[in-house]
Amino acid sequence: MNRRFTLRAVAALAAGGALAIAAPLAVSAHVRIDPDTAPAGGYSYVSFRVPTESATASTVGLTIQLPTDTPFTSVSYEAMPGWTAKVTTGTLPEPVTIDGTSVTTAPTSVTFTATGGGIAPGQFGVFTLSLGKVPDTGKVLLPATQRYSDGSVVKWDQPTPASGEEPEHPAPTLYINDAPPADAAGITTASPAPDASAPAPDHAGLDTAALVVGFAGLVVGAAGLVVAVVALMRKRAAA
Repeated sequence: MNRRFTLRAVAALAAGGALAIAAPLAVSAHVRIDPDTAPAGGYSYVSFRVPTESATASTVGLTIQLPTDTPFTSVSYEAMPGWTAKVTTGTLPEPVTIDGTSVTTAPTSVTFTATGGGIAPGQFGVFTLSLGKVPDTGKVLLPATQRYSDGSVVKWDQPTPASGEEPEHPAPTLYINDAPPADAAGITTASPAPDASAPAPDHAGLDTAALVVGFAGLVVGAAGLVVAVVALMRKRAAA
């Protein structure tokens, strides 16, 4: 009888624990940026949240493409332990006038490369850029290419339509004059624009929503344990 009770309790806790672990991963799935809005004319921090969605391989590389039709003239990155980074500057397809000056070259991409194990399955990393000046336009796409240790590559380069229906591999998008599309629940994903003079944000904690959902998984596991205990007590009372 005790053995049967133990098995029920373990199963209940395992179910709750699995939900607690899986829920944060589901919430943070896909490469996304935060904040996803910025005012034109200034400088802004943009953080790319990169989850490893593979169950067997680690993320070992990330390349972020920068716009060439509405370029940023200044791009820098936050140093990350265990990673190297390189900003690539190239010739623009056509000269662009910025603040009365004709600009012919600008940063075109930023590449992060792991020097160690990278981002393991079940984990995510945060890569922060400082971008400026933010162009006076509706929005800019910042497509990302994610590279895995097994050689596979995932391109996050699909534009999100105005309807807000997310494609399979949405491109991280910075909204400037345009409003972010509403999600399925009718809630926009807009975040307040950061103060460019403030220090880079701290990314040590998990997303609040992920923690809430994960806590719910633990509650489910606890509830299963209570059910098992009640069943055992009833069985003993009936004996």
